[in-house]
Amino acid sequence: MKRILTRSTLSLVLSLSSLSLWASPGTTNWDYLEPDREQVIASLNVVELLKRHHYNKPPLNDARSQMIYESYLKLLDPARMYFTAADIQEFDAWRLRFDDFLKSGDLQPGFTIYTRHLERLSGRIEYTLGLLGQGVDKLDFSVSERLETDREKAPWAKDIAELDAFWHKKLKDEVLRLKIAGKEPKAIEELLTKRYQNQLKRLKQTKGEDVFQAYINAFAQTYDPHTNYLSPDNAENFDINMSLSLEGIGAVLQNDNEYVKVMRLVPAGPAEKSKQLHTSDKIVGVAQGNQEMVDVIGWRLDEVVKLIRGPKGSLVRLEVIPASNAPSDQTSRIISITREAVKLEEQAAKKSVLKLNHDGRDYKLGVIEIPAFYLDFKAYRAGDPEYKSTTRDVKRLLGELEKEKVDGVVIDLRNNGGGSLQEATELTGLFIDEGPTVLVRNSDGRVDVLNDEDSGVFYRGPLAVLVNRLSASASEIFAGAMQDYHRALIIGGQTFGKGTVQTVQPLNHGELKLTLAKFYRVSGQSTQHQGVLPDIAYPAMVDTQEIGESALPEALPWDSIRPVVKPVSDPFKPFLSELTARHEARTASDPDFVFTRERLALAQRLMKDTSVPLQESERRQLQVSIEQQQLALENTRRKAKGEELLKEIKNEEDEDAAAAEPDKSTPEDDAYLAETGKILIDYLGLSNSLAKH
Repeated sequence: MKRILTRSTLSLVLSLSSLSLWASPGTTNWDYLEPDREQVIASLNVVELLKRHHYNKPPLNDARSQMIYESYLKLLDPARMYFTAADIQEFDAWRLRFDDFLKSGDLQPGFTIYTRHLERLSGRIEYTLGLLGQGVDKLDFSVSERLETDREKAPWAKDIAELDAFWHKKLKDEVLRLKIAGKEPKAIEELLTKRYQNQLKRLKQTKGEDVFQAYINAFAQTYDPHTNYLSPDNAENFDINMSLSLEGIGAVLQNDNEYVKVMRLVPAGPAEKSKQLHTSDKIVGVAQGNQEMVDVIGWRLDEVVKLIRGPKGSLVRLEVIPASNAPSDQTSRIISITREAVKLEEQAAKKSVLKLNHDGRDYKLGVIEIPAFYLDFKAYRAGDPEYKSTTRDVKRLLGELEKEKVDGVVIDLRNNGGGSLQEATELTGLFIDEGPTVLVRNSDGRVDVLNDEDSGVFYRGPLAVLVNRLSASASEIFAGAMQDYHRALIIGGQTFGKGTVQTVQPLNHGELKLTLAKFYRVSGQSTQHQGVLPDIAYPAMVDTQEIGESALPEALPWDSIRPVVKPVSDPFKPFLSELTARHEARTASDPDFVFTRERLALAQRLMKDTSVPLQESERRQLQVSIEQQQLALENTRRKAKGEELLKEIKNEEDEDAAAAEPDKSTPEDDAYLAETGKILIDYLGLSNSLAKH
């Protein structure tokens, strides 16, 4: 499937004569930042590899130059709070020339812009430290003014004075958030002074490699979000944007302006098992064991990763701002996680039995939860007949459930981020007769068809597949095949939409991870961008505008190719409208479904208001209003379930840390799983009734 690119680096002729044409403006503090010969060769290799092997092979021309320029500015100054309009006017002269610079190995313009960024950023930090030196008590919080927090499309500041005005407001906002979180003025002053001093110290340690990686990544990621350059230091940890599964906490992290945000938890990883860290939480501090907490706001992702990683069995403490907080709420909490590697056996599929009474009759449904698509490659390649894999485990569990005479089976793929493609194919084979399972279209247009070559069906009974927004990659391949073969009802949320294949190509200096193929379902539809759309949809627990492939910049689009499976009769289609109507009637007043819908709606309303008040009385009033709305939502849910009501939302963090997810102490307590079972039972009743007639 993956054609391995040549391991040797491309031999390219280059000229360094153009490097002397660009002089670094401003101060000489950063004059040592210059591209070296190894970086120039690596950049030319990247240009050639993308030209020859990227899935899309888009031309490197003036249009691409514009994209590179905008990508670089967004990478360096996403909130437009460092550069001035004069800086941008100066850089604009290169707007349509980055294609030519990269083709000729001229890296100096990228270094020049980065150097200016460092000058502006250090100036902003020094200005803020000056304000802090006067004391936070000198800041006036009685004035009625506001700060616009969404500055992605804000006009560039016309001069330094305008930047000063913005940063004065920015500091007031930071102080106000910490005051509302309960910190004293002296402690706030010390915290922020230390934070900005540390940022300035780290800024002065910037290396040429930092500049090169940022610039080449701004170029590479105009092709798609999964194509990126890895410096030599990061090459061995090329998965830092994917997981910290080895001797870490097991979390998918990404930068979110000045913060590091949790995108996904690795199934059976330390963070997931702790039940303390959640999707979209922001990590603002890291401490080793009982040592002092290190403030990491404003740090690069790879720097935070290095702090979080550590020896197996050691303790890491994280200071986290919960995702459930209002945007203006800086209240944080400390969590402790013991680092460990994710064990294969802990990611193994497991079964349970869901017992439901429906229309006066008792039903038993088998539930198989698959956290990841795993395969013990080492044992498999060694010919060990007892090698561990998803398909082998699920086959055994299905046999056990059939002995228990279950009425149907639910495959639970919620939060399953993928894994082995081979296992997604083989698992599909348990439920269909032999035939195609997934298509892989390569960059040259050739389509490879992966097949289930074992004739026969292992499980023929009623089947539903439960998915959500964090079901990705191999999960989408399996769910898509089950939907295209009309073998299972797909229930839950729109899946992630990761439908591309990457490979890592060594360079003379670092590595390039690039997208070279795309997955398609047997129906010809891509899983890319759109993901798998469920037959019956549940309310989303996360904002699909913020999480998922479609939320990533330059994500490759959804498309379709010629199908390889002829349409067959769909046993679910005649009943979908009735099944949906019954589901909606049941869940219209279900406490967990209502809570999920209204909680997301509240979060989206709060996120739309990007202008925050800097008057303390108004800000506190806003905070109280938000907390009252959150408390009302939680207590409405608790009252409907006969649970004890809360007096304050904050005091129940440990008990209710997973408020975004239903209680899962038993299968029946999981509202989403129980409702999936009821839908499957509804289908059994409707189809049996039709068969009798």
